[in-house]
Amino acid sequence: MEDNIRCIKFGTCDCHPVGASGKTCNQTSGQCPCKDGVTGTTCNRCAKGYQQSRSHIAPCIRIPRVVTAVQAMEAVDGEPGRATDQCGRCHIGARTLNLKKFCSRDYVIMGRVVGREAHGAGGEWVRLALSVQAVYKRGPRSRLRRGSVALFVRARDLACKCPKLKLNKSYLILGVEKEGISSGLPGLTVGDRTLLLEWRDDWHRRIRRLQRRAMNCH
Repeated sequence: MEDNIRCIKFGTCDCHPVGASGKTCNQTSGQCPCKDGVTGTTCNRCAKGYQQSRSHIAPCIRIPRVVTAVQAMEAVDGEPGRATDQCGRCHIGARTLNLKKFCSRDYVIMGRVVGREAHGAGGEWVRLALSVQAVYKRGPRSRLRRGSVALFVRARDLACKCPKLKLNKSYLILGVEKEGISSGLPGLTVGDRTLLLEWRDDWHRRIRRLQRRAMNCH
């Protein structure tokens, strides 16, 4: 940052006009108040893990981390994720199940995650082996049935534990089949409209009630 931006002195503090968030420095140490991601006594360089941007408002931004399929699969295995500092709020892991969610999805299944492997050379996706144990809802032309099916999840989402999946655990999955079709992947795909809930034994009866009520879905 100091190589590309001409410095302007603010009195005796010499605070950087872009990197500093104010003009007044500590009179004892001479430390200027720095913007997020900026460091140095005069706020003249980016901190570790940050890179210079072209913005005067946020001159240093966090360096994006590349999430590998290995990191993602570690998250599935229950090991601590190493990319959580890049994760936002998760919208996939729902906590409740209601008629609106049931009606607005193409399929509703219960399945157990029995395996995982990286998919493709780029490692963008992780392929999970899903054993479908119950099909509660599917489209009229859907071939979805009980048995083995591939469930594809983006590696970066798994590393962020969004969704939070574990091997040999069962989940209720509500999804939209066209998300899988548009991805071109041979199986189900966890997309923006997918909801996953860790399975509870008392849900079977509740889902049966939703099935009856879903006849009035619009």
